[in-house]
Amino acid sequence: MAKSEKGRRFIVSSFLFIAFLCTIASINKIRFGHLLRFSKCALSLDNSPLPMHSSADEIRVLLGILTLPDQYNRRHFLRLIYGTQSVAGARVDVKFVFCNLTKKDQKVLVALEIMRYDDIIILNCTENMNRGKTYSFFSSLPDMLNDGPDGFGGSYPPYHYVMKGDDDAYFRLDNLVESLRPLPREDLYYGYTIPCDSMDPYGHYMSGMGYLISWDIVEWLKDSDIPKKHLEGPEDKVFGDWMKEGQRGKNRHNAKWSMYNYPEPPTKCTHELWPNTVAVHLLKTQEKWIQTLKYFNVTQDLKPSKLYHIP
Repeated sequence: MAKSEKGRRFIVSSFLFIAFLCTIASINKIRFGHLLRFSKCALSLDNSPLPMHSSADEIRVLLGILTLPDQYNRRHFLRLIYGTQSVAGARVDVKFVFCNLTKKDQKVLVALEIMRYDDIIILNCTENMNRGKTYSFFSSLPDMLNDGPDGFGGSYPPYHYVMKGDDDAYFRLDNLVESLRPLPREDLYYGYTIPCDSMDPYGHYMSGMGYLISWDIVEWLKDSDIPKKHLEGPEDKVFGDWMKEGQRGKNRHNAKWSMYNYPEPPTKCTHELWPNTVAVHLLKTQEKWIQTLKYFNVTQDLKPSKLYHIP
């Protein structure tokens, strides 16, 4: 009887242990499935994953730099610029945005860029500046990024803010994020107020050098008929017209003078470089880029090494 009792106990224990292992395997399978779905959606320069559940104070920003497929050198240069910036308590993803590829070399070289960097968004449009490219960018994002009821990677919205930027502008990501922390995360329209001598963000519109909106406006742009009826014209002014007609962007932030044009040649839109800069625009030459990067001492974190000598 004692041996029979021990046998039953052994069988019951073995069954419970197997059930425990199966439970653990099922949990891991679920987690692994989430990770696989998430890895397909990760959109950062360094491919680092978004947390499954973001903390309440973390700010998520998508900076879409509108450029052209053939601007390979510019993209590689900007990857150096933004790849060496780090932002505490926030996630800022920088993406290069252009319309459909039209050349054989583009289809090969851009594909290699995507494989290596995963930082390109190709819109279903014909390349243009003032005939709807900006609308295509913003309105395409909800379908690209929303992943079921829980949003992108378990977080909704996928980004609190989306910013359109020019490829001749230098954005200081840490200052951008700090300027956003006290601002609303809904119905926000942020940028450099036009005209240059105006400080009223409600009077006109935000300069095309770089303007930012909250995710709810991104979704509105996708669903509203207002932008679809008015696509042609200077893209930043047209965007402001949409905001006015749709009564959107009730929360507005004028980022002047932390955003400005390069000091030379001097105009009403320029001033000297200064530390609290969010963006410098019209960096049309290599010399202007170098002077700007030197001012902000962007190589100060370069570690000493016997492998190089940079005086």
